[in-house]
Amino acid sequence: MTGERKPVGVVLVSHSRQVAESVAHMALGLAGGGAAVPVVPAGGTGDGGLGTSSELITEAARRADRGAGVAVLADLGSAVLTVRTLLAEEEELPRDTRLVDAPFVEGAVAAVVTASAGADLDAVAAAATEAYGYRKL
Repeated sequence: MTGERKPVGVVLVSHSRQVAESVAHMALGLAGGGAAVPVVPAGGTGDGGLGTSSELITEAARRADRGAGVAVLADLGSAVLTVRTLLAEEEELPRDTRLVDAPFVEGAVAAVVTASAGADLDAVAAAATEAYGYRKL
């Protein structure tokens, strides 16, 4: 056994498939050569429209789960509500799945960079949440 820590997975829930995929691509690119982090977009509806899909979110969380927890970031109100509903149902999402209160883009980048450094779920969630403090001026 190598003692290597399993990575925290990250799920990006957006009303738009293209937005979720683009933010995932950007976050992975900015994370550089760190540990392989499973970042899975869950955007839009099952038929490709705008909205959220509990089925896509559940599938994404299961794909992202490597046993170290899954951080879920959501873009807007109903996406948040859908994730909260899935968490309340307890058996829909993998154990140790957490909805993170963070800005979508900045939080995703912070979460993926932190996860790629081998951090645990608490640290990944904290880094994403701290992104609220990023100032542009």
